[in-house]
Amino acid sequence: MPTILVVDDELSMREFLKILLEKEGYKVSTASEASSAIDLIRGQKFDLVLSDIKMPGMGGLSLLEKIKEIDSSLPVIMITAFASPENAVIAMKSGAFDYITKPFKVEEIIKIIKSAISAGSPTSTDEVSSKTESFEGIIGNSQEMLKIFNLISRIAPTPASILIYGDSGTGKELVAQAIHNLSKVKHKPFVPITCSAIPESLLESELFGHVKGAFTGAITNKIGLFELADGGSVFLDEIGELTPLIQTKLLRVLQERELKRVGGTDTIKVDVRIIAATNKDLEEEIIEGRFREDLFYRLAVVPLRVPALRERKGDVPLLVKHFLKKYSEKMEKDVQEISSYSMKVLMEYDYPGNVRELENIIERGVALESSNIILPESLTLSTYKKEGKPIAKSEAFISVESEDDLYDQGLDEVMAKLEKQMIEHALVKTDNSKIRAAELLRISFRSLRYKVQKYEIK
Repeated sequence: MPTILVVDDELSMREFLKILLEKEGYKVSTASEASSAIDLIRGQKFDLVLSDIKMPGMGGLSLLEKIKEIDSSLPVIMITAFASPENAVIAMKSGAFDYITKPFKVEEIIKIIKSAISAGSPTSTDEVSSKTESFEGIIGNSQEMLKIFNLISRIAPTPASILIYGDSGTGKELVAQAIHNLSKVKHKPFVPITCSAIPESLLESELFGHVKGAFTGAITNKIGLFELADGGSVFLDEIGELTPLIQTKLLRVLQERELKRVGGTDTIKVDVRIIAATNKDLEEEIIEGRFREDLFYRLAVVPLRVPALRERKGDVPLLVKHFLKKYSEKMEKDVQEISSYSMKVLMEYDYPGNVRELENIIERGVALESSNIILPESLTLSTYKKEGKPIAKSEAFISVESEDDLYDQGLDEVMAKLEKQMIEHALVKTDNSKIRAAELLRISFRSLRYKVQKYEIK
């Protein structure tokens, strides 16, 4: 019997949810404040937490952070009577399974609860894993990817704008394509645009079109990519590369569902669903004045993070199998197997280039292999990336002259120094990306941001 913890300062809401969920066959515990909930979570096993956001003392978002520090796999659903896009973005980025507003429909919350418990249950994941190898062209059956597939299934039929986070090579465009394929406009165009691939001088014309004579070389009217996608979906990859001017024009498209061609005066109505993607820390870009905050919240109605391959190593064998088949057929070779030791090598590698790098490794391996099985000598891994740079003691650890010196400093000072140095090292290792540094340190983005300010880390 799954066990659910309900956290809400309102007695009536706690009692309502307890009665409702017990009728559905769940075992339910309740807490009226965040501190009591934390004690319960540390003392017993729960399958799901339902928490209000607005509570006296520690709020729901802070509680979410604490829960993820205690048990990162425990699904948490946030409930609020005061819906705001800012809270939704923070909750989803901090690891919430879902975010719902009061008043909610009983059947809706029951459906979400079942999905959350299913996604967080090792048993259910194993059952699905044995049947599922791909989802809309995305290879994977790890628990991390099953959560992504579940989220895609729920958000695809809605018209909500989506912001996909993820390192280069994780498959953000595949996720965007899957969202479009499962949407209500799947028979309409899906137009992918890599913002950094179009010269800045041409970007506005490419996106929104231009009229004849708008600039030198504009000898005819040109329809922009947004008009071509009318009725369908636009995928804006590397959204963080847009210039301030284009950001302003894109905001107008999102708000008013209309645009003007370069040099034109006519207003053109467009109905497109925006799916954006980035490997940048857009919140940091906002702080630095490089990205519009109002555009961010328009784009990130639903934030979705694609995990790096090192976070879902269980999918490596499936991906290897898929790429072996693909490149054996393409090169007309019969390389369908991989040796056990070769697979062990691949499982131990961290893939800084993610799925794209694994595909490249297998393609090269098939090309080099003369037998029908991939052997270790056919695998070409980046030694520098695999081993990483050695960590100097002065960079990662505090230095003390003696044991007495250690105790003279005291535990708090020693731990503070170590914490600061680990954060500094993680930021260097991730090219100053706070999102990736937080993942490396296994803490929430908000916790890292607080600690950076606390230790005055530049």
